[in-house]
Amino acid sequence: MLKKYRHLIRRANVVLEALPYLKQFHDKIIVIKYGGAAMQNDELKREVIQDVVLLKYVGMHPVIVHGGGPEISKSLKRKGIETRFVQGMRFTSKKVLEVVENVLGNKVNAEICRMIRKEGGKPKSYCGKKGKVIKARKLWVKDKNGRYLDLGLIGKAIGIKYRYLYKMIKKGYIPVLSPIGVGRKGQTFNINADFAAAKVAAYLNAEKLILMTDVRGVLNKKGKLISEVDAKKIRRMIDNETISGGMIPKVQCGLTALKHGANNVHIIDGRVPHAVLLELFTDYGIGTMVVK
Repeated sequence: MLKKYRHLIRRANVVLEALPYLKQFHDKIIVIKYGGAAMQNDELKREVIQDVVLLKYVGMHPVIVHGGGPEISKSLKRKGIETRFVQGMRFTSKKVLEVVENVLGNKVNAEICRMIRKEGGKPKSYCGKKGKVIKARKLWVKDKNGRYLDLGLIGKAIGIKYRYLYKMIKKGYIPVLSPIGVGRKGQTFNINADFAAAKVAAYLNAEKLILMTDVRGVLNKKGKLISEVDAKKIRRMIDNETISGGMIPKVQCGLTALKHGANNVHIIDGRVPHAVLLELFTDYGIGTMVVK
């Protein structure tokens, strides 16, 4: 008799594995930086949005901060606008910024909101000057000789209108933010989406900041995934070059979020179907959790 229901029992056990996490994270804010491969594949896009809407329906409060780099590059190429990068950041002229704002707001953000509605959620779109949720100023960086480099209209997030976001969250909305900040005089700035998400997570005192990437997570010197690591060890791994390249800014923005208000940071592989659910609701997760 039980054979008939064996596959159903296995499904029930999967749900039960999630139970302690559902209780632990109930009414908590989960900030998700959505980008990379998970935005390039239609099936992965649908699965990410399903995960986000499910979080809302089981009593959590997801907030999305999205990127859009590949779409921006395609649009700039179509328009014949030259793209160059300075220390890994896209130099942003006024012409480039117009394209960035158009792609992030009218294409990427709009598509995410449409997909959330299709899955039964209530999105709330924030793009640049719309709502002015992310406060910013011009970002300056130094070269190896200590000289300042001009990045154009690239900005640094310096504040978040968190009370307004709280209000929308409590009304049942899923905020969807483009990484466009607004300066004191109304000038808009292009902001790195990882650092924008970190600032949002810090100001909202988020239970978790989830950074979706195109790698498995943080790896040790042997190339094996580290499932959990504290902030102190992360700093040592940067110093001894275990962490290098593009992972450095990822973990640095995670450390910033932890220092200023977020409880945990997760770096996960967005190429894995339903990566968000697997990281949050299974005993071992799929990526790296960074704790204080």
